[in-house]
Amino acid sequence: MHATVSMDSTESRWVFQEDESDIEDDEGEGYDDSPALDSDDDNAEHRLIRTGPRVDSFDVEALEVPGTQRNEYEGYSLGRRFVIAFQILSVVFGDVGTSPLYTFSVMFTKTPINGDEDVLGALSLVLYTLILIPLIKNAKVSLLPNQLPSDTRISSFRLKVPSAELERSLRIKERLETSLTMKRLLLILVLAGTSMVIADGVVTPAMSVVSAVGGLKVGLAAINEDEVVMIAVAFLVVLFSVQKFGTSKVGLAVGPALFIWFCSLAGVGIYNIIKYDTSVFKAFNPIHIYYFFKRNTSKAWYALGGCLLCATGSEAMFADLCYFSVRSVQLTFVFLVLPCLLLGYLGQAAYLMENHADYETVFFSSIPSGAFWPVLVIANVAALIASRTMTTATFSCIKQSTALGCFPRLKIIHTSRKFMGQIYIPAINWFLMVACVILVCAVSSITEIGNAYGIAELGVMMMTTVLTTIVMLLIWQINIIVVLSFAIIFLGIELTFFSSVLWSVGDGSWIILVFAVVMFLVMYIWNYGSKLKYETEVKQKMSMDLLRDLGHNLGTVRAPGIGLLYNELVKGIPAIFGHFLTTLPAIHSMIIFVCIKYVPVSVVPQSERFLFRRVCPKNYHIFRCIARYGYKDVRKENHQVFEQLLIESLEKFIRRDAQERSLESDGNEDDNDSEEESTFSKVVIAPNGSMYSLGVPLLSEYMETNTNSISEAGTSEEIRPAPPAEDSSSDAEHSLERELSFIRKAKESGVVYLLGHGDIRARKDSWFIKKLVINYFYAFLRKNCRRGTANLSVPHTHLMQVGMTYMV
Repeated sequence: MHATVSMDSTESRWVFQEDESDIEDDEGEGYDDSPALDSDDDNAEHRLIRTGPRVDSFDVEALEVPGTQRNEYEGYSLGRRFVIAFQILSVVFGDVGTSPLYTFSVMFTKTPINGDEDVLGALSLVLYTLILIPLIKNAKVSLLPNQLPSDTRISSFRLKVPSAELERSLRIKERLETSLTMKRLLLILVLAGTSMVIADGVVTPAMSVVSAVGGLKVGLAAINEDEVVMIAVAFLVVLFSVQKFGTSKVGLAVGPALFIWFCSLAGVGIYNIIKYDTSVFKAFNPIHIYYFFKRNTSKAWYALGGCLLCATGSEAMFADLCYFSVRSVQLTFVFLVLPCLLLGYLGQAAYLMENHADYETVFFSSIPSGAFWPVLVIANVAALIASRTMTTATFSCIKQSTALGCFPRLKIIHTSRKFMGQIYIPAINWFLMVACVILVCAVSSITEIGNAYGIAELGVMMMTTVLTTIVMLLIWQINIIVVLSFAIIFLGIELTFFSSVLWSVGDGSWIILVFAVVMFLVMYIWNYGSKLKYETEVKQKMSMDLLRDLGHNLGTVRAPGIGLLYNELVKGIPAIFGHFLTTLPAIHSMIIFVCIKYVPVSVVPQSERFLFRRVCPKNYHIFRCIARYGYKDVRKENHQVFEQLLIESLEKFIRRDAQERSLESDGNEDDNDSEEESTFSKVVIAPNGSMYSLGVPLLSEYMETNTNSISEAGTSEEIRPAPPAEDSSSDAEHSLERELSFIRKAKESGVVYLLGHGDIRARKDSWFIKKLVINYFYAFLRKNCRRGTANLSVPHTHLMQVGMTYMV
């Protein structure tokens, strides 16, 4: 016996281990009436621990599929690891790898070269920007507590000792949870960062491809700017057309090309250093940054926007971590990418020491004549690869935003059976392509595109810094001095860069700001409307008392057959079911509420597809079912196969529960016989101190009686004399056979799919803005997004749909 308190199923909090009153019981569908437990143990050990999320046992069971805890990188051969390294180059580092194509060009367009000291100062800025942002800021990710090996199995439920950091974390968490303003501010920050990532996915292909194709003007004097734009547009169309083949296939195909690109960068850089000027190594002395600003003052400040371009794509290291392991990304950057980039920039600076006038095409002009055309081809291939880096990062962010209810549902295609994070979103892919083509045609200047690039990149960087600081305070619980140092240093650097690019916002880069604002509004409106819809559905869901008052016929006629009601609620009776009862002249003799759940494995075995639980007493014949699918499972299966598998699984559930009931009866367990179902909840404390509250559904003894009515939830237990063991066993067997026979007859009568479409409308007395947002903008997004039932493959003769509108 233990105390129960109704709490949010996703909440976790810090409690003393003996304080069991904070552990939530089962899903609470009207069957829990356990009395409170008195704490009599004065010698109980007090340990401050964090309880696990209040997860319903059904949700826990639904995720228990073989393979969900497997490390995707365990047991790989050396050859396979090399293949992954090539894929990392193409997916993660393509963007930052092509930055030498345009960084010095944009910088010296804003700050003309007046001497060798300007070259050294600009080079020093580039070197330390690379060291501070891609290396120190992003590489530190593995040194923080969230990347411990044990966290691959249990992410956030480690035993904590009371400390100043823990108390600070609890205070901040409480403030965030109780302040509506803080919640909205945090949501705005997250959505702003995500919108900047999507904007980055537009400007990155434009910048990379145009700068690479621009090298033709060095090799072919007759080619003009319009022809460069046309070729760039053709390359962009090809780029987005091959995106559908997936990260692994495309990454493996172009990975070796990017490896050759990095080697070319290093080789050309070493050649230029030896041929032109070895004194460029002086740039590692940061004093040259001071001299650069002293000589050029405000012009040097304008050049900061161009300097930032050397670190473009570094934030993709965060977004693309779902594609590959953290350690593999870091090692590839430190031992291959960074050294090649440094040599490339040093070589370009050495060339500029003797050729000040060639800054606009410094990369291609510095290539030895014998190697020009091969390097030009590799540069264009690398530019196409770089464009994919932010495209895949955009796919990743949009998928996560969709899962969190912050982006309209779209068709997502998983391109790999081994890596869940490797995805392709067709609608976003073509949308980005159109936006890129428009940007290239409207703004063909490398400098103007570079300004837009800097704004998008800095928006992502600043939001990442702010949110990482919050995570360091709340989750990682790092010393406050370290947290403040991180925030002040990196946010200060990024704000300085941001002030530089904002000064040039009128030079065409405003286009990307408008694009980011539009994406932000789409996400905010979708989140706002979805939140109102969900809250309304939860408030208006049918109560168990109402169903009991209606009786087992549900106040209508129960026609033979099975009705599968699809809904998104995992607890409670959806309001749309009441709409079916009042709209239809009859309802099926058996009702199954079906909820689709995706688990992080590629394929779920058919024998483990369905989980069942009773929703009402046995004679109501109402069940809840969770249908589990992996991310590579084909949902559009034959409906007859689906129905047969579902019924077989339901029969197995009923037999298994009958066996459990029989075993409990033989063990003289103290069951509540006045209810058709009782719920036993137990607390499990893991070796690491985690506390879980899991409910196990059990069937009570079914006894036909004409005199006793169905007892309501919350009534006291009724003590009855136990029947003889033989009679009890015989009654249980007859009850089981009657129920199985009932299911088979219902199946023979036919299966109908009941689909309810719930929409929301603003009340007449609502504010004008709310009416505009809900009735027009959100309604438009909902009408054009992918519905949750889009994957059903059901004949129209077996389909019944009912619409319902909620006033909010």
